[in-house]
Amino acid sequence: MPIEGGIGPCSRARSGSNRARGFASRARGFTLLEMMVVLVIAGLLVSLASVSLRRNPRTDLNEEAQRLALLFESASDEAQVRSRPIAWQPVTGGYRFDMHTEDGWRPILRDDLLHERNWEGGVTDVTIDYPGSDLHPDRLVFGVESIGQAVTVTLYSEVGRATIVGTGNGRYEVR
Repeated sequence: MPIEGGIGPCSRARSGSNRARGFASRARGFTLLEMMVVLVIAGLLVSLASVSLRRNPRTDLNEEAQRLALLFESASDEAQVRSRPIAWQPVTGGYRFDMHTEDGWRPILRDDLLHERNWEGGVTDVTIDYPGSDLHPDRLVFGVESIGQAVTVTLYSEVGRATIVGTGNGRYEVR
C-alpha cells in the first residue's frame, strides 16, 4: 500500500495523466503572442500587395486613347446620322465635341456620350496631324460623309505618348 503523498504505482499514474491532460489543454488553442505574430505578418503581406497593385501610368494613357478612339467613331457616326458636321477639340484640362450650326460651332452640352470631359490617364498635351499636310489644326472635324481624311491624334503624358490613327473610313485605332 502506498503512503499518502508518497510515490507509488497509483500516484505515478495520476501525475502522468495530469501532465498529459495539461499538455492537451495547451495544444488546443493559440497563445496571444502567437496570434499577434500572425496578425503582424498578415498586415505586412496586405500592405506589400497594395503597394504592388498600383496602376501603371502607361496603361492609364492607353485606356484614355482607347476611350477617345471609340468616341471618335461615335462622333463620326453621329455626324452622318444628324447630317451636321461634329468637331472634337482639346480644351484646357480636357476636350469637348462641337456641332456645326447656322451660327457656327456650338458645344454639345446635353448628350450622354459627346459631352465635355476632363482628361484621364495623365494627358498633358495633344497634337492633331493630317499625314501629308503641313496643317496642325486645333480641332478634328467629322463630316457627314462616311469617307474622310486620314488623321493622327497623339496624346502626350509624362510617361510617354499614345497615337490614335484614323484611316478616313470612320474607324480609329490606338498605336
